[in-house]
Amino acid sequence: MIKAVFPGSFDPPTHGHLDIIRRSARIFDSLDVVIAVNHHKAPLLSTDERKRLLLGEIAAMSLKNVAVAVYEGLVVEYCRSVKATVLLRGLRSSSDYNYEFELSIINKQLDEGIETVMIPAAAKYFILKSSTIKELLNLGGDISHMVPHAVEMALLSCHGDGAS
Repeated sequence: MIKAVFPGSFDPPTHGHLDIIRRSARIFDSLDVVIAVNHHKAPLLSTDERKRLLLGEIAAMSLKNVAVAVYEGLVVEYCRSVKATVLLRGLRSSSDYNYEFELSIINKQLDEGIETVMIPAAAKYFILKSSTIKELLNLGGDISHMVPHAVEMALLSCHGDGAS
């Protein structure tokens, strides 16, 4: 059985994240989507809210082999704790690749038994970035094509803006 871990901030969960999750769930026997806690960033959504939204979207896609967890610490340590052998990363661009390649080398040094697998985003999701969504949200732009409806409503609610 091959268990994979897909870490990220998921702030907010986007259609791009969900596409990677859906596609990866077909490849791996088990997939843990791990919301990585980063105290150096000010998230739009609480960790609990991101988990709730991801669980809802995963349930809507009927992905029985996907779980969602929250973890603070090295992702490699999380992989060890759940006996995962694959660290999954999504790519949008060559700059993503360069960053993820270097990170994969570090992770390999931390644990030889964990392989990094990079999955390119579908072309229609290349431009989906949390920073773009946050900027659009702050400027009152339409984010409905970037995130699921429940995520859009959560973002508008926490942002204090009912218009999109």
